[in-house]
Amino acid sequence: MNPVKPVNPYVLGLRRGAVELRQLLRSRKDFYSYLTTPLVFLAVSYWRSGSDGPSGTDGSGDALTQLSLAGGIASTVFMFGLMTVPQFLSGDREDGTLLRLRGVPGAMPAYLVAKALFVLVTMGASILLLLAGGALLLHADLPATPGQWLTLALTLLLGTAAVVPMGAAIGALLPPAREALALYMMPMLGLMFISGAFAPLRNLPTALQAVSSVFPLRWIAQGVRSALLPDSAKALEVSGSWQHPQITGVLLCWALAGFLLAPGLLRRMARKESGSVLSERERKRLAKSAY
Repeated sequence: MNPVKPVNPYVLGLRRGAVELRQLLRSRKDFYSYLTTPLVFLAVSYWRSGSDGPSGTDGSGDALTQLSLAGGIASTVFMFGLMTVPQFLSGDREDGTLLRLRGVPGAMPAYLVAKALFVLVTMGASILLLLAGGALLLHADLPATPGQWLTLALTLLLGTAAVVPMGAAIGALLPPAREALALYMMPMLGLMFISGAFAPLRNLPTALQAVSSVFPLRWIAQGVRSALLPDSAKALEVSGSWQHPQITGVLLCWALAGFLLAPGLLRRMARKESGSVLSERERKRLAKSAY
């Protein structure tokens, strides 16, 4: 009898991610929920552009519109990776999905790859919606050269690789209570405020600039700005340049750290799951909902 050939966990993860994407397309409620954030952003930006005056009679987007669109795209990457992924983990922990994966060889790397694929595709759809809506509704300028399109694509890919596994690692460390996830959202929103996604980083105190430089959102936002704004706009950056090598280096470091930490933390979290723990958690949830 021929031995069973082991399945590559990364191939298995891609297959699992494809299945989850098909399930999303079949669920109208879930599908629309992923479109809510970019649609709300476009609606708010359109309202602001109308109240602040037209962006320009020549149809080109002004600096405020371009900065706003760049901030929306960077924040989309950040929120999908560091907010949506922990929500996935919280739900999969509560419904027993992670318990079923415990002890399966290669299950955690496959799980991580599946979530990365799911986030990449849904995030990509949101970003395309932002770009199209920004061009049509806000008269924002899209990347003007192939080099700028390449910069945008590489920034988004590196940004996704930086935040998705780290979001999984953070989600594995959070307690299973939904209250913990809500508390985690507060510092993440604060980080969005100080990372220069929607306000010039140079206007913030030096200490906050140093803090934001450690985290990926600052560099994702700067990379997106370098793709959407003219080259002269780099004078508005803190360093006076786009710092593409630094953007690449910081995001690669976060990606490497995330992919090294996340599988082990997910396995550790799964080992703590058991049928009795799951039953007790469900009992407490039902008792709490009864009041």
